[in-house]
Amino acid sequence: MAVWDDLVGQERVEEQLAAAARDADALVTAQAADEPAPEASKMTHAWLFTGPPGAGRVDAARAFAAALQCVSPDRALGGAPGCGFCTGCHTTLIGTHADVTTVSAVGTEILVKDMRDTVRKSFTSPANGRWQIILVTDAERLNEKSANAVLKAVEEPAPRTVWLLCAPSVEDVLPTIRSRCRHLSLRTPPVEAVADVLIRRDGIEPETARAAARATQGHVDRARRLATDERARARRAVVLKLPLRVADIGGCFKAAQELVDAAAEDAKQVAEEIDAKETEELKAALGAAQGGRMPRGTAGMMKELEEKQKRRGRRTQLDSLDLALTDLTGFYRDVLALQLGACSELANEDVRDTVERIARDTTPERTLRRVEAVLACRKALDRNVAPLLAVEAMTMALRD
Repeated sequence: MAVWDDLVGQERVEEQLAAAARDADALVTAQAADEPAPEASKMTHAWLFTGPPGAGRVDAARAFAAALQCVSPDRALGGAPGCGFCTGCHTTLIGTHADVTTVSAVGTEILVKDMRDTVRKSFTSPANGRWQIILVTDAERLNEKSANAVLKAVEEPAPRTVWLLCAPSVEDVLPTIRSRCRHLSLRTPPVEAVADVLIRRDGIEPETARAAARATQGHVDRARRLATDERARARRAVVLKLPLRVADIGGCFKAAQELVDAAAEDAKQVAEEIDAKETEELKAALGAAQGGRMPRGTAGMMKELEEKQKRRGRRTQLDSLDLALTDLTGFYRDVLALQLGACSELANEDVRDTVERIARDTTPERTLRRVEAVLACRKALDRNVAPLLAVEAMTMALRD
């Protein structure tokens, strides 16, 4: 299985990345043999992957990183880098390669203190692999200070360092950074392509796969989760009932509270899975005896970990809320499609009765105002408005 198999509906991007990986492989081979580097190369030191949610921009960046670290002997026989089986490919794809560093936002933004060690590492030579690779999965969440730190590293990179930045759009990244990157724009995968992947790769029943792909409108990860996780289906069902529950003020406040509580429960589940393990690992690294007291001078490290976990918990809650708001936007898109007589297939075919009922009882103008209310809620959450206040304002607006 080649590393590109995880890219769905991105043939053009795959072709560009494969060509760059071949040129990068030729460059490293020439340097190892002390030969002149190839004159023309499609490889560069910084890349910017953009695309809507579900397009697979992080998957594309990680696949490219794996191809750059590929050590398959088939390369010497003319094979393309990115076999997917060698040590370089495998460790990169599972996130354990020593020369591939992944940076993700723990909270709502990437702080400069979270980038210092990474930027410092970017100026070093690869320890075991062929390249030193820095993958920033949430480049849009770099704040001013951390973005400036990245800019300096991108302006003057080490010879064998590659930066892979992922963001929803080029406008989400500082102009000074994006001007130094090669830009690759990914598209939303077709529903048919997503369903095909779920059937072939995950063994999901065709009818379930197509329903999940249609409901998530081409978002591969969400479609896979919806098709395999009963809790995800239950949460989506609750969200899609919300338009019927905002007929009165009491219903608005109750629906908002339930939506926020469900997101908080998601964050709690993630914390239970990750936080305890992280805490125990740090205690062991600091030399704490099993069940004993922490060594002196380590309280600051434990507090820093607690703050990191708190930021991650809030981020998880906001991500869960954003997912619910995305489903709600899709619902009203279907309502508007029926009201305008569009011929497009409904994303929420499983709740067609509810969609048709709302479409009959309202007007396209009211539907557009409701979509705007949902989008305003998402913006408010991005500006750190208290989740309950933001969602209550939205549900009240949906009542109009």
